[in-house]
Amino acid sequence: MTTTAPVEVGLIGAGPWARTMHARMLAEGPQTRLTAVWARRADAAREVAEQYGAVAAATPEELFDRCEAVAFAVPPSVQSELAVRAAKAGKALLLEKPLGLDLASARAVADAVEEAGVVSQMVLTKRYLPATREFLRQAESFSVTGARSCYLHGAFLGGELATGWRLERGALLDLGPHLLDLLDTAVGRIARVRATGDPRRWVELSCEHENGAVSQASLSGSVRLPRARTRVELFGEEGELVYDTAGLDHDEAWPVLRAEFAAAVRAGRSGELSAARGLRLQELIEAAVTR
Repeated sequence: MTTTAPVEVGLIGAGPWARTMHARMLAEGPQTRLTAVWARRADAAREVAEQYGAVAAATPEELFDRCEAVAFAVPPSVQSELAVRAAKAGKALLLEKPLGLDLASARAVADAVEEAGVVSQMVLTKRYLPATREFLRQAESFSVTGARSCYLHGAFLGGELATGWRLERGALLDLGPHLLDLLDTAVGRIARVRATGDPRRWVELSCEHENGAVSQASLSGSVRLPRARTRVELFGEEGELVYDTAGLDHDEAWPVLRAEFAAAVRAGRSGELSAARGLRLQELIEAAVTR
């Protein structure tokens, strides 16, 4: 009986999201093994690494030498720079959204991935939930006339996620990739999109889809709610089809994400949620604000 060796993964970042999701997920295995951690704050990297029996790397290049894949849990401006270097070093990439802080940096990552021929996968967390996949499966045979959606929470009002780039760029760049991905997949390919409002407070997206359907997305990280609210409603002649994350256990996503990333690395082939998908979502965000 042949046993596939776990994929050795290095983690870039040691902040809250790196500690609570990436490091724990990658270390739990069995498909992956956390081998090294690098962060600009050496003490933070060392704390995370020691918790999971990994090495605190002194430089990104040392981390690359200690792994076959690199996971990112850093601001998009840092991710885009280091992801290009990791791809050129021949490493598979587990990438956060947004791919970059702007379209040019996102394109640089996607281009580097393509040129190096490395595996890439986006951490669009909701896509790995069984409930999301069932909704998207049902949407394939649902004729949509129109749709509305929202992703709302109060994390920007204070706490660990109220970080510099989120407060500066707001919900469009942080939450927008999630809803645009779901609408682009469930309703149909988005042909045109425009944004109104202030992304730091509340932004509204209006989308026209290639199949003639229209949809809306409401985004805010600055409204006080008991819990985050993500909801997508599809309407058509058949009735309605609703996706709502209320009551879902988001921990169900991590084993799926880990297993699919490891399988892609071992097969040498990226899946649907590759860096190219991240670039597509960044292009939609750019189009929304330049119309």
